Amino acid sequence: MKPYDRNIPYNDLPEIPPPDEKVITIEILQALNRANKALAELKGLARKLPNKAMLVNTIALREAKASTAIENIFTTDDELYKSLIYAETDLSLNAKEVFRYRQALWTGFQKIKDFGEFNIDLIIEIYQQIKQVNDGIRPSQTETVIKKGGSGLLGGSVIYTPPRGTAIIEQKLENLFNYLNDDDTYSYDPLIKLAVSHYQFEAIHPFRDGNGRTGRILSILLLIQKNLLEMPILYLSAFIIREKDNYYEFLNKVTTQRNWKEWIIYILRAVEETSIFTTNKIEEIDRLFTNTWQLVNEKQPLIRKELIEKIFEQPYTSPKKIIDSNIKSLNTAKKYLIQLQELGILVPEKVGKEIIYLNIDLYNLLSET
Repeated sequence: MKPYDRNIPYNDLPEIPPPDEKVITIEILQALNRANKALAELKGLARKLPNKAMLVNTIALREAKASTAIENIFTTDDELYKSLIYAETDLSLNAKEVFRYRQALWTGFQKIKDFGEFNIDLIIEIYQQIKQVNDGIRPSQTETVIKKGGSGLLGGSVIYTPPRGTAIIEQKLENLFNYLNDDDTYSYDPLIKLAVSHYQFEAIHPFRDGNGRTGRILSILLLIQKNLLEMPILYLSAFIIREKDNYYEFLNKVTTQRNWKEWIIYILRAVEETSIFTTNKIEEIDRLFTNTWQLVNEKQPLIRKELIEKIFEQPYTSPKKIIDSNIKSLNTAKKYLIQLQELGILVPEKVGKEIIYLNIDLYNLLSET
């Protein structure tokens, strides 16, 4: 194998899996045990929730925000949650990026649930939804390089050149997907596969843009495919933002030194800490919901529990959003929301000609990092 040169397309990127001695060490196994334990506790708690939409909608949107923020695309929490009740055409450019990431995540989730396997068509569809484009694997003439950010002495210098050539990229993706899909041939713990595949996808860098976001969705979907979670509620982007320097350092060490140990332990720690954080967040949301429902049941017994579940699916709501088989008219919907406002549960806000309502305690819970 030729010596690694960051200025030359890395067509010699080694196939996976890495040698066992690189991914099975005492330190890795200890981190793996902690991560699996925390993830199992999260799965068990989430299974007990009566209305999973209360959790999935809000947490998925926070991941969309964090994942796009890694790409220096920023939105405020307020704009983020309002996006759930607006048409996409009314959103700012950055909010649209977040919204499209969330839609791509749900597309991928449904495809994995229906078909159970990763393939090139799936990741192309995810990428196209994220970027709102019609192209696929980057063609040979696209001279993609990864450069160091910032304006310092090394700003703009090349730090990595991914493989080049459609056939080479597709060959390496097929190897990646075989590794993920075939648990008989590649009988590694799913979280080891998560760490290895995340590096490999980013190293292949199959698209002109959007590779980071596509790769992070791929990691989420792997947890679903391997039945480590039933719903997409564990997201690593906030951890990556917090430890961004380590993220890029350990990625680079795999490329330049084939040092898998630090990278795998980093990802396992991300799974462990994020699982614990998400478990605590679910418990906080569940307590808030229980307290809110008890108050409503005592003060406004005609309001059904299903309505309280709806105002916990996302921080903002509107009369139109709560109309269903039990609340059939706009006037009834408005009346109930005003009653919840009078109890101090909702805060009204006028947007154009419409009044929308904010579940302020839920908003505050979700905004905590």
